[in-house]
Amino acid sequence: MIHRACIEVCIDEDLRIRDQTILQSKPVAAMFCRDAANMTSKRITTVDAPISLSYLRAPTAREDELVERFQPIFDRIAQGNVERERNRTFPFEQVQWLKDADFALVRLPQEFQGWGASLEQTFYLLALLAEADPNVAHVWRNHLAFIEDRLNASPSPANDRWLQRFRDREFVGGGWTEANNGTYATIKTTVIREDDHYKVTGAKFYATGSLYADWLDVIGKGEDGSLITTLVSRHQPGVVLTDDWPGFGQSTTASGSATYQDALAHEGDVFPASERVVYQGHFYQTAILAVLTGITRAILRDGITALKSRGRNYPQGLNPVPALDPQLLQVIGEISVRVFSTEAALRRAANALDLIATAHAAGDVTLRDKRAVAGEVAVAQAQLTIIDGVLHAATHVFDALGASATSQQIALDRHWRNARTLASHNPVAYKARILGDYLVNDTPPVSNIARLGRGGQGN
Repeated sequence: MIHRACIEVCIDEDLRIRDQTILQSKPVAAMFCRDAANMTSKRITTVDAPISLSYLRAPTAREDELVERFQPIFDRIAQGNVERERNRTFPFEQVQWLKDADFALVRLPQEFQGWGASLEQTFYLLALLAEADPNVAHVWRNHLAFIEDRLNASPSPANDRWLQRFRDREFVGGGWTEANNGTYATIKTTVIREDDHYKVTGAKFYATGSLYADWLDVIGKGEDGSLITTLVSRHQPGVVLTDDWPGFGQSTTASGSATYQDALAHEGDVFPASERVVYQGHFYQTAILAVLTGITRAILRDGITALKSRGRNYPQGLNPVPALDPQLLQVIGEISVRVFSTEAALRRAANALDLIATAHAAGDVTLRDKRAVAGEVAVAQAQLTIIDGVLHAATHVFDALGASATSQQIALDRHWRNARTLASHNPVAYKARILGDYLVNDTPPVSNIARLGRGGQGN
């Protein structure tokens, strides 16, 4: 039984320092350094370097430099956000801007020609992107999660090919949830080996990012009944994607249906689900929390703009100028506190994942598994904090504004619709109970994909 004291691992500075020393002292066979200005790389060869356990390396990026590089692109994306929301215009061009800027490589170590960001930095950037457009940010969830999965994998020619695909700007989308409301216990999608390849047949929903993708991440059952995840090329006759997402929020994320009929997959693109990154569920959830944090930031931004532009006040007001009314200013101040709490919670959760990754990279399975529990606790606590914060902000921002704030032209309602949709992905109703059971009774909080009798993709 794992005791709740393992939560303290998240804030153990001695362990953090030790982990960084372990990672930074590991020699590697080939070292690449990315120049942020001209995107060139230099190769430095080391003699007699040992084989690494994974592709993970100690983060080397500076957050201010990452923001300096990507914020101008986020600002361009923000310019058309309201119009795209009103007209349900898919942001193909905006996603391509990010691909062209190698946003996908933010987590890749510099050794592999990436930006070398930590998970905390990565999710902070995703929140900034979500402030600009939460639909665009959510499109990246599956792609970034699969990159993290390959970084955790053992080095191999097949995984080397995947890193090259990332550098070639090939994009991953997809979804695991069955279109027939099945659970993992009743999953109908099959992954069957035939000679030197596999055939995938089934139907999925919530296929986020699929219309922007080159590859689709699909889960199904092998012939022995075990769960298998398969990366299927979208560009083949056996794959059909349908834009039938009916949700009132996140409407341009391509989260509709994907069907597979004898779709081909090849060696190196098929993995036992049990071997996927140990903090996979943590990652997927934290990506949603990053998008929600960005929405909270956008609510504050738009609330300030709307209050400044408000021309008249109600008779009950304390000042005829709305922007000088203390009570209306208090509303904006309270929303700023929600932004503060959501950002702090996101960073705490993401840092917990960084610690899991560090232990995995060092080959310390015992420490990794302890930190996976601490990470589950941190992500659940962050989920409760962030969802409460963003939904409160999305509702109460109208208290500082007049009736004109409900205009479809400014579309302030999009913040609540998008936040409510994202907050409904995973079962927040259960999280406080699970946390309490863990803290009081030491009941492990970590969900396990191998428990096939219950549940679907939610974590």
